Amino acid sequence: MSTTTASRPPPAPTSAAPRSRPALRHAAPALLAYLAVRGTGLLVLTVWAHRRHHGVWPLLATRWDADWYLGIADHGYAHELGTAYNANNLAFFPLHPLLVRAVATVTPGSRASTGLALAVLASLAAAWGVFAVGDRLYGRRAGVLLTVLWAALPVGMVQWMGYTESLFTALAAWSLYSALTGRLLTAAWLAALAGLTRPTGVAVAAAVTVAALLALRRRPSPRTFAAVLIAPLGWCGYVGWVGLRVGRWDGYFAVQRLWHNEWDGGRETLRVIRQLLGRDPTPELFLVLVTFIVIASVVLFGVGVWDRQPAVLLVFAGVLLVIVLGSGGVYFPRARFLLPAFPLLLPLALRLSRASRRRRTAAVVVAVAGSAYWGAYMALVWAKAP
Repeated sequence: MSTTTASRPPPAPTSAAPRSRPALRHAAPALLAYLAVRGTGLLVLTVWAHRRHHGVWPLLATRWDADWYLGIADHGYAHELGTAYNANNLAFFPLHPLLVRAVATVTPGSRASTGLALAVLASLAAAWGVFAVGDRLYGRRAGVLLTVLWAALPVGMVQWMGYTESLFTALAAWSLYSALTGRLLTAAWLAALAGLTRPTGVAVAAAVTVAALLALRRRPSPRTFAAVLIAPLGWCGYVGWVGLRVGRWDGYFAVQRLWHNEWDGGRETLRVIRQLLGRDPTPELFLVLVTFIVIASVVLFGVGVWDRQPAVLLVFAGVLLVIVLGSGGVYFPRARFLLPAFPLLLPLALRLSRASRRRRTAAVVVAVAGSAYWGAYMALVWAKAP
């Protein structure tokens, strides 16, 4: 493998957006591109749903995991562990349903419409954060391309559903950006909130903790030490609360076992991949897509290591990959679980930013068209949750 200078990414700019430009104006091309990509996906979904006599709003706002979060917003959490499989809502972290409940009390409309609106607004905050990280590392063009690639993921439609991926990505992206810019206490508080949003919030906490520990080695300070303590508070706090609620120290992990979601070191993931690619003569199309995303994610992580991405990004993406691929739970949602891992797309954004305009345009058009198709297919053809 070549080690020439050309194979390495350019050095990071010494500052973020030029001070003469307001941050929102600097990010505007990325945000407009994000809206265009997701708007295209929504248009394709609407046309396809109309032809199949489906309503779009229920698909986005009230089905699958969105229904679980709305149930928590309406009725709260279960009080005991129980024995029924796939039935205990303590598996779902609390920040999104708490926000839905709080906002719905002071705004018109149903809680379902509130949850969907919060997801869309969070997706814009996430797109801005994704752009900020790409812009910080490799410049504005790479930042815009990174945002477009994140918007155009095959399962990108989830970003505009009543799910938690957009909120989690927003918190993760701005936490990582804060760590990259040396604001570790801000990064830690955002990591704590991410830890209240999804189980994979532990990946954000791990990344910020590593960044803070590295900073402590260089220059010890009380604020940096506080960041080490604060970053995991959200995730640990919810896991501990579940244990107290069901009366056993491993309560949260017992809930996950009732959802058939135990750590197995990746055995189930490898078994399904071998089954789909080597033994099943007619594999389901969506599962083939999930498998492609899983394999591509591992490859892109390796490229990110080769590109010498900052440690905070590598730890976040690496821990997220380990959690998702090492789980013994159901296979089909893993592409969605990897959606917040936007640093995996940095190698593609960097290389597209160096490519000719024709190649860059062709790649973006293919990605957007593919995302629009797969988003509608995922919602209307695939019979299970995304």
